[in-house]
Amino acid sequence: MSGTDPRRQAQAAQARRVFSEAVVRGIAAAGAALHEAGAQLLLLPAEHAVSVSRRDCVGLWQRRGVVWLSMLRDAVRSASTQGVPDHVTVSGSASLSLVDDDTIERQITASRLALAMMDKATWEFNDLRTRMLLLEGHEDLATNDLLRAQALARLVLDCWYASGLTRTEWQLFLSNLHEEMSHLLLEAYHETNDWLMQQGVLPEVDLRPYIRRTPGSRSAVPPVDASQDPAFAPTTLYARGMGAMPEGLPLPGGGAALRDAQAPPAGGAGAGMVKSAVRNSAEQVMAQLQRVLNRQVPGMASAGAGPQGGQGASPPQPLDPRGERAGPVTLTGRLHAAINHAQEMLRHRAQPQGGAAGMGSAGGTASVSPSMGASVREVPPPQQLEELKARNLAVKQVLKQAADTPAERATIEVVALLFQSILTEERIPATVRVWFARLQMPVLRVAISEPDFFATTDHPARRLIDRMGACVMGFNTSSGGDVSEAVEREIKRVVQVVEAYPDTGRRVFQTVLTEFEKFLAHYFEQENSASIKGVSLAQQVEQRETLAIQYTIELRKMLNQVPVQDGVRDFLFQTWADVLAVTAVRAGAQAEVTRQMKRAAADLIWSATAKVSREERAEVIRRLPPLLKVLREGMGHAGLSTMKQDEQIRALNNSLAAAFTAKTATIPPDRLEELMSQLETLEAMLPDTASGELDETLMRDLSSHESEDLEVVAEGGTPPSAAMLAWAKELQVGSWYMLDYRGRNEPVQLAWRGLRHHLILFVTSKGRGVLFQQSRLAAFLQAGLLLPAQDEALTVKATRNALAKLDADPERLLS
Repeated sequence: MSGTDPRRQAQAAQARRVFSEAVVRGIAAAGAALHEAGAQLLLLPAEHAVSVSRRDCVGLWQRRGVVWLSMLRDAVRSASTQGVPDHVTVSGSASLSLVDDDTIERQITASRLALAMMDKATWEFNDLRTRMLLLEGHEDLATNDLLRAQALARLVLDCWYASGLTRTEWQLFLSNLHEEMSHLLLEAYHETNDWLMQQGVLPEVDLRPYIRRTPGSRSAVPPVDASQDPAFAPTTLYARGMGAMPEGLPLPGGGAALRDAQAPPAGGAGAGMVKSAVRNSAEQVMAQLQRVLNRQVPGMASAGAGPQGGQGASPPQPLDPRGERAGPVTLTGRLHAAINHAQEMLRHRAQPQGGAAGMGSAGGTASVSPSMGASVREVPPPQQLEELKARNLAVKQVLKQAADTPAERATIEVVALLFQSILTEERIPATVRVWFARLQMPVLRVAISEPDFFATTDHPARRLIDRMGACVMGFNTSSGGDVSEAVEREIKRVVQVVEAYPDTGRRVFQTVLTEFEKFLAHYFEQENSASIKGVSLAQQVEQRETLAIQYTIELRKMLNQVPVQDGVRDFLFQTWADVLAVTAVRAGAQAEVTRQMKRAAADLIWSATAKVSREERAEVIRRLPPLLKVLREGMGHAGLSTMKQDEQIRALNNSLAAAFTAKTATIPPDRLEELMSQLETLEAMLPDTASGELDETLMRDLSSHESEDLEVVAEGGTPPSAAMLAWAKELQVGSWYMLDYRGRNEPVQLAWRGLRHHLILFVTSKGRGVLFQQSRLAAFLQAGLLLPAQDEALTVKATRNALAKLDADPERLLS
């Protein structure tokens, strides 16, 4: 029968009614469970503020929850036949904005709910979708189809806000909402599938409708016969939970551990070319890929070739008013369905035991057989990677058979080769590579619709993979090193967000890349045990040094026209400014001890001016002992040794003695009062620490800050060129390097950059911090004493490996 057969259409309509009524019944049960959860929350012990907040939230739920349940029931019944209308979507637009506002927050919240719902219902959904496509004769379910978890999640969330409930209540009931909605959807899918099977609709689901060849297409590789290949048979795929897996054949020379220490070149100038050589190499690789694509598929690469496209590359496509590429290539129906199917299978394969809430401490994932219900088997990541390698060739051919154009087939091949290289990179822990595998289908979508993915290294999809890879490639997996749970959890979140927005192209990659950068800053500062202490010490150093420089500048301005002895000026600028900074950092700018140090500066200024009367000289002598006592205490707080304090006091005594006999003008009383007032309110005159530039020539020797946990690099390296200074500013948090310092050559990770990048902290795996000033860091780069752990970015290396395979077998591009 055709897909428009009246009997099948009637069965499809009835199946949708069965599904919607099952959801409606589940809504009532979910409401009862949430009411019970609210009552239990009120019984939990908590601080007063938390208890009050809970009571308010539960009270609002008890008043508005019934409204939400009623609205949701009505919305589900309406959407069962008409789909989720556009005006109900949480964003009001199909596009993903990069603006961090309430709309995007609601999109992400809905996406997370959908992911939680699908964690338990993937297999039932796959069966139901296959049956509905057979009955309705469509290529795939519409994006706003109520049968999709994302559409139902949007309804749930929009009705939540429309009923008067807020994000606060959502967060309070979050785990309960995810659990109840997951159970609701699973039961609805199961009930609908059960009804359809009773009607004789596909008692056994066959996945091969997704495997289609275009008429007249020819392949140098024999088509995959699922019936003859037990590893790719639908029953095997279901039992093992495997989907479209990236190709993973081992690469020659691949899988090296963290690069051995490299000896610096004989001259600093040679090492100074590292950055430009790496950049030129990346551009050459991308240009070569463009030439290969243009030669094999004329016109394919030119649409996306940009400045890095090399000779003969055409300009990039024009940008529309929103800054997006004009004229993207649209995925064909069969290929779109095949990619979606492959992605869903792969998502299920990476599910951890216990659903979306768990990560699995051992890094393994669970495989669930639909026929076994709750039966779970733990699959270690290395074994998963081996399975990825074994199935990649077959699944790649399935996608190529679903493609309609040579450009699509070539794109599938190149993306598969890229991920083959990435997934065999032994310096990336196996647990992380399993998550990287789930990016293959989203990257394939973006590579087909945005050809400049193959033309430039700064495409957001490439940059995201490169950044996440660079952060975990410093772990020596051969010796048992492992990526932290927090980093793996964030990589998992990033992958899931990318999967949740399959049709937004580069925008979702750019969004999660920005979020990943923010995560890294927080992670090294608050979560990474190896860096927390070092970052805290470095921040204290920066705050102290920043204040000291700013105090110095303001003191110079204040004393510009004041007749004060040079020795006293030097003491105030070079020593006492640091004392004020240390005191302000430790005690606060308005603390009494800080005020005391400021008054001491004012007394010292007055004492160091010319004294022409006997009374003034007597007053100086009277004030001097307590003043010197305060000065010693301040220098002690700043870490000056007793010997250095004695040197400073002797110099001040000489300056004060000279002031007794000086013939210069005295400071008028009103001017002295003004100076004292300015010192009292010195912080108000300081520039904002988060903006502006500091004069780096005022940066002092930081070696006094060295401690057991923090090494301060005060010497070494080669005078840096302008290029090396620029490179030092570009180094990214999370990336790994080999540092040659104090007789050690060891891997270090960049953990923190100061507000103006003048101070940069690296940490070792044991938690020892190594602090650089920017100019010293550039000197180490120039001399080759600090080298990137990676010769080139992860995706550039993958592209180079792909080119090597295409060079050996050019026919594979279109086969």
